[in-house]
Amino acid sequence: MDAKFWDDRYLSRERLFSGNPNGVLVAEVADLPPGRALDLGCGEGADALWLARRGWQVTAVDISDVALRRAATGDDTGRVTWTRVDLATEPPPAGPFDLVSAQYFPLRREPGHAVLHSLLATVAPGGTLLVVSHDLADLPPRHDLDVDPADFYQPGEVAGLLDDDWAVLVDEIRPRTVPAPPGTHHRNDTVLRARREPSRP
Repeated sequence: MDAKFWDDRYLSRERLFSGNPNGVLVAEVADLPPGRALDLGCGEGADALWLARRGWQVTAVDISDVALRRAATGDDTGRVTWTRVDLATEPPPAGPFDLVSAQYFPLRREPGHAVLHSLLATVAPGGTLLVVSHDLADLPPRHDLDVDPADFYQPGEVAGLLDDDWAVLVDEIRPRTVPAPPGTHHRNDTVLRARREPSRP
């Protein structure tokens, strides 16, 4: 799932996704005061633009140049920095961020969890981490997929790796708020929402 994989996937359609923000993002973030946000795997930009139009200053990152060009073309906010980053080989943008959002972002599991810890470190004290994925029970058998979903971090696993500096607010499986894309069977989302505790004096 390198840059070519994602560029080819985006080029296979005029628009790969709906253009609407992800339902869990809307449900979990609508009550937060705007600040600085990091949108991981921003794709064609719907989440980043939704945040920007609500007053957030957004750093939106993706591995695909094709996706980022499409996203930037639709940006009328002036509040989003579109940035190509391969987080498997490059550090994340410098924080701190008041919100770090990973909506269906495939982060490959690795010994020591170095990349995951680098992303967690970008969350500001008092800031929010929001990680959303498909429920693995809804996915087709492994041999029908190009990759093994079990190779990637799931929200509940991330929750288990958080230390005492974090408060886990949501760690659950819930029904999707909108129908799954045609041809898929995603009925449920797994959701992690956690707050990094403010620094103690």
